[in-house]
Amino acid sequence: MTALDARPDSQTALRFPQGFRWGTATAAYQIEGAAAEDGRTPSVWDTFSRIPGTVRNGDTGDIAADHYHRLDEDIALLRRLGVTDYRFSVAWPRVVPTGRGPVNTKGLDFYRRLVDGLLEAGIRPVATLYHWDLPQELEDAGGWPARETAYRFAEYAGVMAEALGDRVATWTTLNEPWCAAFLGYGNGVHAPGRTDALASLRAAHHLNLAHGLAARVLRGALPASAEVSLTLNLHAVRALSESPEDRDAARRIDAVGNRIFLDPVFHGRLPEDLVRDTAGITDWSFVEDGDLATTAAPIDSLGINYYSPAVVAAGSSESPSPWAGAERHVRFEPAPGPRTAMDWPVDADGLYELLVRLRDELPGVPLVVTENGAAYDDYADPSGNVKDPERVAYLHAHLAAVHRALADGADVRGYFLWSLLDNFEWAYGYSKRFGIVHVDFATQRRTLKDSARWYADVIARGGLGG
Repeated sequence: MTALDARPDSQTALRFPQGFRWGTATAAYQIEGAAAEDGRTPSVWDTFSRIPGTVRNGDTGDIAADHYHRLDEDIALLRRLGVTDYRFSVAWPRVVPTGRGPVNTKGLDFYRRLVDGLLEAGIRPVATLYHWDLPQELEDAGGWPARETAYRFAEYAGVMAEALGDRVATWTTLNEPWCAAFLGYGNGVHAPGRTDALASLRAAHHLNLAHGLAARVLRGALPASAEVSLTLNLHAVRALSESPEDRDAARRIDAVGNRIFLDPVFHGRLPEDLVRDTAGITDWSFVEDGDLATTAAPIDSLGINYYSPAVVAAGSSESPSPWAGAERHVRFEPAPGPRTAMDWPVDADGLYELLVRLRDELPGVPLVVTENGAAYDDYADPSGNVKDPERVAYLHAHLAAVHRALADGADVRGYFLWSLLDNFEWAYGYSKRFGIVHVDFATQRRTLKDSARWYADVIARGGLGG
């Protein structure tokens, strides 16, 4: 499949290429529940969510959306939507409870049932190996700042490839390693809640190393037809003004927010300006000979998660900061326009900008929008309907941006809406709803929102309007 051959023939009919992948995405800790069942052991999020004040209302993922027990019901929802693909993550502590050593057969059986159910429904499984639920035992041994964690991750990747390699078409090593490194170890708003700039940089490198090691393991274990991928939450960074100071602020954020992953993975190098920016924190001696050749293991596609842009200016950020090396030089400014319930600006142009940037910087690398969506204050009305016109408008604008990028030559292969279900939204607990399916967390009742019906229509039409 290639990019669109021509722009749409009307202002309202935006058709996507034949074979474009339409999906939704979820993450294990956010939906599965069953946190202590069938051999699963605690992850860093189980531990973190029990620390007073870390998660709104003291919420945990113990039950979440109870997906573990409602698997058939949720696969039926996916079939009803008509998605071609479903992107889920595997809970590492459910499969390898201590992060190393014996495999938990009951944990693997759950993912076998999930994958087999998807295939029976005609839905292509897309598995993410890591969406932030590091086994607590590995964190106790040093976590991602420790090199050994990368090797344990590669072993876990091998376990999953052996178990499901004949049935899963796409394997994503990591989801948003920036969040795992810098929110988990930099400013501590995510698990494990550490605030150490050096630890965050070490974690970023070891996540890159883990990706490269796992990619090699997957290549050796999977059929030639299987795809190996990585998903990054790349930042659409804009300088507040054209002043040299503001432009340098944008450069710094691009270095520690984007190129800290893009350069090692696609070019086998560290960004030179990042090394200079962080010289007061580290000399990067933890990067060993051969590491950058490993991080640059070839992959078949790059996933992009996008929600909103960032506007930056010269200044300083609050401490502790996730922006290692930039915190004393950069401040974040509010972007104009409407905002979601997360107080994130709505700006679909940022997604277009990222896609065309990657078109230019990574020629020949297929792109997939692996997360895009919005939280709003949804509720079921007295008749049981959940009307969410703001979400429909958000999704329409962002799909139109993807279409525009396709028309301008970006090789975008698919779009995965975040998220299928309302879920545990990390530090926000259950207070923010991203799903196109409403979940009443007291009863676990699922209700299609208007956005779900709208998305099903988009999929059936193969695009917007017309």
